Amino acid sequence: MSQLASSNVDVVLNFIAAWNARDLDAIAGALAPDVVYHNIPMEPLQGRERIREAFAPMLQACSQIEWRVHNVAQTASGAVLTERTDDFHMNGKHISLPVMGTFEIEDGLITAWRDYFDLQQYQRQL
Repeated sequence: MSQLASSNVDVVLNFIAAWNARDLDAIAGALAPDVVYHNIPMEPLQGRERIREAFAPMLQACSQIEWRVHNVAQTASGAVLTERTDDFHMNGKHISLPVMGTFEIEDGLITAWRDYFDLQQYQRQL
């Protein structure tokens, strides 16, 4: 694996570790200032600060977060793909979702992030 390939995968794995630690500063710090985040069933969000504001209440509501990576791959263009199960312990409930994520990275920062999951599966668990 080339050095670039390793570093892009490392950026994403460190980002996931920040989620698992519920570390909002590290999560936001991994994002480019003009990042676009699209949680595919919902409308996209743009900008590090806007995304930070959107995540803050959820992180506060969660007593535990565990994103388990089952497979990770890097494309020829440097995008990183993750097959995960995202577990959230939120407001006394356990929510577990299979997720496929795509991360585009430039200069060590995530510039685009798309997660694909079943919104109805999420809503049923709430």
